Amino acid sequence: MARNKPIPRSQRPGVKTFNRGEQISRSSPNAKDTVKNISVGIMDMDSAIMYYFNEVIQPTITENKETVKVPCMYASPERWVSIQKQGFLRDKKRQAITPLIVFKRTGIEKNENIPVDKLDANNPNHFYTFEQKYTQQQRYDRFSVQQGLFHNKELHNVVIPDYVTLSYEFTIWTSYIEQMNRIVEKINYSDGAYWGEPGKMRFRTTIENFADATEMDTERLIKTTFSVQMYGYIIPESFNKYITTKKYLTPKQIILKDDVDVQLASLIKPEAGVQSITVSQANKVSSAKTTLTNGITLTGGTGVTMTGVTNFTGETAALGTVSIGQDVAQTSNVTFNDVSASSAIHVGETSFTISQRADGTAQVDKDWHVKGDIFAENYIVSSSVMHYTQSFANGDNVFGDTLTDNQRFTGSVDVTGSLTLNGSSITAGGSEVSTFDTYIRKSFVKKSNSISSDTASFSAVTASAPSGLAVTSENDFIFFINGQYMEHDALSVFQKNGSTFELHVNTSSIGYNLESDDEIIAQGKFNS
Repeated sequence: MARNKPIPRSQRPGVKTFNRGEQISRSSPNAKDTVKNISVGIMDMDSAIMYYFNEVIQPTITENKETVKVPCMYASPERWVSIQKQGFLRDKKRQAITPLIVFKRTGIEKNENIPVDKLDANNPNHFYTFEQKYTQQQRYDRFSVQQGLFHNKELHNVVIPDYVTLSYEFTIWTSYIEQMNRIVEKINYSDGAYWGEPGKMRFRTTIENFADATEMDTERLIKTTFSVQMYGYIIPESFNKYITTKKYLTPKQIILKDDVDVQLASLIKPEAGVQSITVSQANKVSSAKTTLTNGITLTGGTGVTMTGVTNFTGETAALGTVSIGQDVAQTSNVTFNDVSASSAIHVGETSFTISQRADGTAQVDKDWHVKGDIFAENYIVSSSVMHYTQSFANGDNVFGDTLTDNQRFTGSVDVTGSLTLNGSSITAGGSEVSTFDTYIRKSFVKKSNSISSDTASFSAVTASAPSGLAVTSENDFIFFINGQYMEHDALSVFQKNGSTFELHVNTSSIGYNLESDDEIIAQGKFNS
């Protein structure tokens, strides 16, 4: 019996050929991919905590010399209400369950530090594009012998998920403080780690401070509470068709024939898997001139002058000149009316910099050598030492503005003109210097000629202080009574008349009265 020729696979009913490299999503009807869609939900983060406690931290206690594993459970609403009401959890026999770790999610907060464009939740635009070095469509291509072909680029758009911060509250019960300490130590050591199952999603967590308490029911219970913050991200299952990884292939050949007027971007459709694009123009007339649909207009801007051509249409060749008025090469001398800099001005090969300080004053970062004059309303030197190699120009110079300012000179001081000291003019070799010096040097000794109970009289006249110095007072004299020094804080002096100088003594302060046979000697600034 003759056998019929098999029908080609492409012509068989119900069979449709397709190129998997052209599929842009695993959710396509013809995709045979068994890989699950990417999704991360709140339950995944809750499960990460459960797995980390049971498989990584593995909290245990020692009870009667036996190691007992501490169970960890998620608190359902009914269970959590019971815990909040009673302060602990009971089993079916109404016995308090210890040891035990219970946790509950208390809140979810969006992480605003990583924003996502969600103007249209079905078409989020915040994504990153990654390029695959190799594409399956060109696995048999011989690039070394191909001419005029591009290498296909396989691009993947990966959308960024929503980043959230989840808050959890934990409660631990044990019978003894030593048991509680072992559990807390293990939990605290995992602070800052990434919690989750290996090969799956992991989330970084932080643990807040632990709060301890002791509760008394039928038996004593040790209770510790703490909170955990988990930095997670959410990708809903229902939006996989919009936000999972999408793949695009670039065309590998573009052929342009003759002159065309078309936008190339409108021809490229990577999602359709286009491999070759041909653009041509029918019935071209060789003698026709080619012109631009929209001409190019060149105009001079600020400081720029255009000459030779201002409008170019492509019909004829055009030569234009752009000039700015002066040569600005590195070796040229450039002149500007005014120069402003937003931060600093740099001059010279070694970057001599002039900048503005925070207080608004100018700052120069190197020494200055000025061949001409410097005119300034105020001259302030912040250094403790001033060095001068040349004399000042004509004019007045003021050093300091208060009596507390000190001017120090190391070395000799030459004064050509007059010198005023404390208000008194001093001239080298002049009488004014003599008057000042004479007063400074005066020191005579006088003996009292009469004494009462609190007053001693001298036949003497005090020396007058030159203008600018303090008036002569008891501080310019030293008094001795019978060879003993008399304290100044109990003394005061008066020039009673032209020839009588009196010493008044505060007898209650000095501790004794003066007598007529006492001998009082005065040394100080008498006139003679």
